Amino acid sequence: MNATERDLIMQRWNVIQHKLIPELRNDAGVLTPKLERVIHTLECICGFPLCKKVPSESTFSRAFSEFAECRLPERVHEALIKTHLGGTLIGHLSRDGTAIHARERPSRTKVADTTSEEPSTLISAPVAAPRKKRGRPARGEVRQIAKVAPLERQRQQTLAQMMADIPTSCDRGTKCNAQGYKVSWNGYKLHIDTADCGVPIAALLSSASMHDSRAAIPLSLISASRVTNLYDVMDAAYCSTVLHEYSRSLNHVPLIDHNPRGGTKEEFEPADAVRYNERTVAERSNGRLKDDFGGETIRVQGATKVMSHLMFGILALAADQLMRLRQ
Repeated sequence: MNATERDLIMQRWNVIQHKLIPELRNDAGVLTPKLERVIHTLECICGFPLCKKVPSESTFSRAFSEFAECRLPERVHEALIKTHLGGTLIGHLSRDGTAIHARERPSRTKVADTTSEEPSTLISAPVAAPRKKRGRPARGEVRQIAKVAPLERQRQQTLAQMMADIPTSCDRGTKCNAQGYKVSWNGYKLHIDTADCGVPIAALLSSASMHDSRAAIPLSLISASRVTNLYDVMDAAYCSTVLHEYSRSLNHVPLIDHNPRGGTKEEFEPADAVRYNERTVAERSNGRLKDDFGGETIRVQGATKVMSHLMFGILALAADQLMRLRQ
């Protein structure tokens, strides 16, 4: 099979449909449509030999730990996207974060080791922060440098530095769902860039409490290294002058819903409003990941393994969606 042609998906589909499927029908009998989809997905992303025995739970657990440490699913997903969509012009790239429930306790703020202290000194009254003096500092006075906003700091960082600054510990998060109601959960938050064709392009994991906007710039860089897109579509959680400017610096057109913050809401132009409706593809992608590809059945603990579990689902979702595009 020639793997360098642009119609690689159709070539793979024909090989599976006309060679692998008939052989399996002869051995196993009738194959349901859902089972055929599983076969297509496994053959496309893994090339698993179906004739071999499935490994035991302990063997699979050790293999999964190794896959998570070496970020195997992320690397395979990146290669899949670059192979099939790297040379394609993407119209809209929709960005969104979704809640990931985890079976682990939220982490607590680390405190200094007090095992050698007396019991009476273990509990202390909270110390109020010193009030900031008004006016110019006196001669020789050193004042604390004002904190830089996270988005402004990311503009001065490399991608590796941004990723290192993103919190990944399990904690408690709250956000509005698609119906506008606030929901809270223990776990993480998965941020996904989804193409207008429904294929997830890039994803990163953060603590549940991290604001969605902090994932926008690193996701933009990751997606830009894989595909070329025209529009960056985001909801009001990403409304920021910094994100508008950064999107334009990548030669993209930002379509970000305006957050009035107590003022007057700015509406889209009619044509932009139609384009903004493409953002629903992100919600459908999140829903499919949770309903069909294991996003709601997290059984591992720790950000590394949780990300690996989710990326296997993202990988299967991407392969399934690419197969759907043939239709």
